[in-house]
Amino acid sequence: MSSTFLDAVALLAHLDAAIVRIVITSLQVSITALILGTLVGLPLGAWLATEEFAGKRVAIVILNSMMGIPTVIVGVLVYLILSRSGPFGEWGWLFTVKGMIVAQFFITTPLIAALSRQLLEDSWKIHRDPFMALRLPYFARLKWLIWDCRFSLTIAILAGFARAISEVGAVMIVGGNIDRVTRTMTTAIALETSKGDLAFALSLGIVLLGIVILANIFIFVVRQVAERRYG
Repeated sequence: MSSTFLDAVALLAHLDAAIVRIVITSLQVSITALILGTLVGLPLGAWLATEEFAGKRVAIVILNSMMGIPTVIVGVLVYLILSRSGPFGEWGWLFTVKGMIVAQFFITTPLIAALSRQLLEDSWKIHRDPFMALRLPYFARLKWLIWDCRFSLTIAILAGFARAISEVGAVMIVGGNIDRVTRTMTTAIALETSKGDLAFALSLGIVLLGIVILANIFIFVVRQVAERRYG
């Protein structure tokens, strides 16, 4: 075991080209999906938190349920949509980075929307009467509500990133784990472990763990600095 760990460290120390390429692909897919998921998930969560309509409770239950949906199911559904016989098959996105981004978008968006809805709903109960008294336009209300909860919402975004970067089922199905094209850290770890190349798999695991820890530290530092500056 110690020799495997030392071999993994050696691969990282020499910046193995295959590892660098896989890490870049993983970050490209997960960060892009996270940005798109945040742009859709935050407004969706804010809308559910502030608006009253028939079927709202049902919508919230469905959204909360989608947080825990197995990623392989998302992968199969996106595969069907992007396959040659699917409605978007002519785009040619199956087994591409774009297809993997779509799959992770559908994984991160419900998580960010559900968590942000809960956070914003609590804040809306406090600020609803002042906002309504000021007769702020709808989008202005959402803007100020999201700004008021900006520190707490970083947790929802961080949760979305962690789910995206550590996900394996959907990207495996939609991306196909093609070498030098769609291979990510998680799919490579699964493949190399099955092949017995434990040093390579462990080196990717160390990088993956490091990225998650660094993301947590980054969010923590940004939050501390922002709280001191803006209160």
